Amino acid sequence: MSEVEDFLSKGEEQEIIEAIRTAEKNTSGEIRVHLEAHTDDNHYNRALDVFYQLEMDKTKDQNGVLIYVAVEDHKFVICGDKGINDVVPNDFWDTTKDLMQSHFKQGNFKQGLVEGILKAGEELKGHFPWQEDDENELSNEISKG
Repeated sequence: MSEVEDFLSKGEEQEIIEAIRTAEKNTSGEIRVHLEAHTDDNHYNRALDVFYQLEMDKTKDQNGVLIYVAVEDHKFVICGDKGINDVVPNDFWDTTKDLMQSHFKQGNFKQGLVEGILKAGEELKGHFPWQEDDENELSNEISKG
């Protein structure tokens, strides 16, 4: 099995998907997690590539958030679309990344992802509250590359 397949157990993946559902329950924002083994590209640039491949730039309010993890590289990136980046505090993604990294350093990858997802969801809720006509625009499943 690859490091990507071993990174999270099936149960942990389900907990992360449930965290995405919980985070999105009160917002029109969309959150995705993408795992891959390695990239030869700059990690931020690769995360942006994945963001566009997953069509996260096509949400109605430009409020998609991607958490990209390169497992073998021990790197992760959080990308927000224009709508969310325009309204969050300047240090928001850094504080979210620090929260996640504190769990990752202890080897608790699932909890780090869950905490990052829920923190992003709370911020999204404040700026993009759920409306009656909102629909889930993107899959909650973890994508892998």
